[in-house]
Amino acid sequence: MYEYYNYEERARQAREEELKRRAAEQKKAEKKAKRRKWGSMIAMAVVFGLIASGIFISANYVHDLLFKRESKQAKIEQVTPAQEDTKEDTKESKQETAKESTDEKQEKEPVEINRVEGVQAQQVKQAGSEVNSVSAVAKEAMPSIVAITNKSLQEVQMMFSYETMLFESESAGSGIIVSQDDDELLILTNNHVVDGAQTLTVSFIDDESCEAKVKGTDASLDVAVISVPLDELKASTRDSIRIALIGDSDNLEIGEQVVAIGNALGYGQSVTTGIVSALNRDIDQGGIAEDLIQTDAAINPGNSGGALLNMRGEVIGINSAKLSDTTVEGMCYAIPISTAIPVAEDLMNREDRDKVESDEAGYMGIVGVVISEADAEKYSMPEGIYLQQIVEDSPAQEAGLQVGDIIKKFDGLNITSYAQLQEQLQYYRAGETVDLVIYRQVGGNYEEQTVSITLGKRMD
Repeated sequence: MYEYYNYEERARQAREEELKRRAAEQKKAEKKAKRRKWGSMIAMAVVFGLIASGIFISANYVHDLLFKRESKQAKIEQVTPAQEDTKEDTKESKQETAKESTDEKQEKEPVEINRVEGVQAQQVKQAGSEVNSVSAVAKEAMPSIVAITNKSLQEVQMMFSYETMLFESESAGSGIIVSQDDDELLILTNNHVVDGAQTLTVSFIDDESCEAKVKGTDASLDVAVISVPLDELKASTRDSIRIALIGDSDNLEIGEQVVAIGNALGYGQSVTTGIVSALNRDIDQGGIAEDLIQTDAAINPGNSGGALLNMRGEVIGINSAKLSDTTVEGMCYAIPISTAIPVAEDLMNREDRDKVESDEAGYMGIVGVVISEADAEKYSMPEGIYLQQIVEDSPAQEAGLQVGDIIKKFDGLNITSYAQLQEQLQYYRAGETVDLVIYRQVGGNYEEQTVSITLGKRMD
């Protein structure tokens, strides 16, 4: 029984193996047939592609032979005259440019401030619309802000005596780099930042410092321009600084966010932010200041002369004052940049002056008193320096000045105090001739006149 079962089992296994072998051979044959079929199709596609490419190339070749020569000739006929005109225009343009360059060398162009206007303003607004964070505004603006150190001499009366002594005083302020020419860097600041300076030191974003000179001041607006010689700046400093982008304060709106940057307390640059609280504010702190921007961005001692910026990084104000009172908080003020720019550009183009020795300083021979804005309204008189006395045989008398005249401008500068006039005389030598703008009463009305005065020496 066992042997029969074993035989049948072996027979069954043999049949299964045979069936598997036949199935494998059949599958193998089918694969070979498929490969032959795909190989034929690929070969046909390659042949077709080669034939099509040959036809296309041949057609292009024939087209070029027929039409290229004619089109090339047409191009030559059209382009050549234009090229000749262009060459002539280029030659003339170069000659005109050379002539203009020569003229520029002969006469120096006035320096202007980099204002945002017209198409440029639109481009800046579009590009600057992404500058919507205080940190981004600060990063862009800080290279154009400087710290200013003013060293001056203060006369102090001694206790228990009538004697006075001179002490060196140091104060801190800020400035805005607004322009440069071939020789100097020009910085806009407040008049009270540079007032009475014996020496001025400017520190830049890279902590490098350089001595500066007063280019000109306007005490009535509390604006001043100082200059730094470019050849005294390191190359690394010139690379790190930037000229500020000047905006338009006339378009400010109440509630608009602003950023203030300056040398607060003389510690170096710091940033505060707030909003435009009000416009056209008038304050009285050591003199009437009119039409100021009020902001709650913190402006502290040392911030004066620094920049108030909008959220596009444009300077729209010069930080100037803070209302200090135990009952007041967040009332700070800036001079609108649109008001300051015309005055600043006039100051920028003035000749640099150094203080002269006291025995060489110019002398006029007058005694005067200030006519303030309030006095002008009360007595219907122009603002300026009212002449109470003319010294006999003095330069003022020789120039034709009279008691009752009111000095408005000295060498183009607005004069608002007798001390300011005396300060300006320290920059002019005896013998120099200066134009004064005065108001003189004629027939009951004040008329504006210009008088030239040749300064003398006080000793004489």
